[in-house]
Amino acid sequence: MKVVVGISGGSGSIYAISLLKVLKELNIETHLVVTTMGEYVIEHECGMKLEELKGLATYFHDNKNFAAPIASGSFKADSMVVLPCSMKTLSCVANGFSDSLLARACDVTIKEGRKLILVPRETPLSPIHLENMLKLSRIGVTIFPSSPGFYNHPETLEEIVLNMTGRILDMMGVENNLVNRWKGL
Repeated sequence: MKVVVGISGGSGSIYAISLLKVLKELNIETHLVVTTMGEYVIEHECGMKLEELKGLATYFHDNKNFAAPIASGSFKADSMVVLPCSMKTLSCVANGFSDSLLARACDVTIKEGRKLILVPRETPLSPIHLENMLKLSRIGVTIFPSSPGFYNHPETLEEIVLNMTGRILDMMGVENNLVNRWKGL
């Protein structure tokens, strides 16, 4: 399995780090692309430098390198996830504006009919944000807000992050036991 992981400048980079760690443990090939603001947010929120982040991925692609394999439809990735997904990145994807490798890889994923998951982190949402999300959802893109559930009574931040990571893996079709699944009342 091959997964493209994009990180843009929204808050919530802890989710991306968690996902990359789990995919590495599962020996799933990952192709990472990070925006300039994504790099900044990871360092600010998690204290992690880009070099350390690169070590969590199988391959790293510079966001300015439009000649990277993930920029082509002939590159066969099983799915792509952007987390966190800034509203700028979401808008670029919704409007076919491939001004970066990240946006181009999303465009390729859509045009090739592959699974694309966008994990926006913004609140409140403006009508423009909602229209862009609806536009993408109507063409099959999964909009996966980073809104954790609390019905499973998480006791730590790590439990919240791992549950969200597990749910994202579920959307990608990757078996996992990270989700505290609802068993009913």
